[in-house]
Amino acid sequence: MDQEPLIVVERVSRWYGSHLALNDISFTVRRGEVLGFLGPNGAGKTTTMQIVCGVLAPHGGRVTIAGRDLAASPREAKANIGYLPEDPPLYLDLSVDQYLAFCAGLRGVPRRSRASAVANAKERCGLGDVGRRLIGNLSRGYQQRVGIAQAIIHSPAVVILDEPTVGLDPRQIVGIRELIRELGEDHGVMLSTHILPEVQTTCDRVLIINRGRLLVDEPMETLRGGGPARDWTVALASPPVPEELEALPGVARVQVVDRNRFRVTFRKGAPDAAAGLAEHAVKAGWGLYELVPDTGTLEETFLRVTGSHVPVPADAS
Repeated sequence: MDQEPLIVVERVSRWYGSHLALNDISFTVRRGEVLGFLGPNGAGKTTTMQIVCGVLAPHGGRVTIAGRDLAASPREAKANIGYLPEDPPLYLDLSVDQYLAFCAGLRGVPRRSRASAVANAKERCGLGDVGRRLIGNLSRGYQQRVGIAQAIIHSPAVVILDEPTVGLDPRQIVGIRELIRELGEDHGVMLSTHILPEVQTTCDRVLIINRGRLLVDEPMETLRGGGPARDWTVALASPPVPEELEALPGVARVQVVDRNRFRVTFRKGAPDAAAGLAEHAVKAGWGLYELVPDTGTLEETFLRVTGSHVPVPADAS
């Protein structure tokens, strides 16, 4: 994928007192991509999204938004972010038009351009017929659409959505999913959700986080079984430091799963890299007792790497 990177998270860590909530995580979201962000409760998803949005500062690492460093140029970076929290920040006693015009002003849209910005956001979100209606009188599905409209009112490069379909009926869910896919054509979209079918139907790539560590970063096609496995789980009785594993031929990245297990990502096209790792482990006396490719479904991968139950089973929509 050669689209420009819009969100770049580099080796970000965050502590809460003595608790390490995020441990050296890195990922990128590009224009034209919808990224699914998964993890069990307490995994670090909310902390990550708050850092990406500039609400929290990391204790290590850096974040850039559309080429702007979030710490060095916060105003310019945040101007490129549109955010929909799990509970949309709506004023129920305003009409849709009034609310969106107010949000446009907050986002710095020039007064002469606000009417066109409101009209464009309404058209993209399917709100053309409800502009004069009070938000409090709309269905939950339409209120979610209003929430997404306020997130894109200023034409940001990045759109971040937190549980956008919670509480919706199946028909409303389908409509919001279609809208998310459309947003992914022009923006970089980061979608946090507990609903795996939502990720499978809308996302191009998937991140899975657990206990503050980023354990999976894979294209959706690979998790559907449509591509070769580049990620392997290796278990060693006497493991070396991760840097020693990273130095092996063909290894692109090493993620620590627990004391004895590592998730090893091999470079594309690296021939027999897994076999080479096994051979080196035997020679080095690392006590290799597990080496398996990660090629299962999204649900199987989630279960394997988090050791938990699937967040929400496949829905009927």
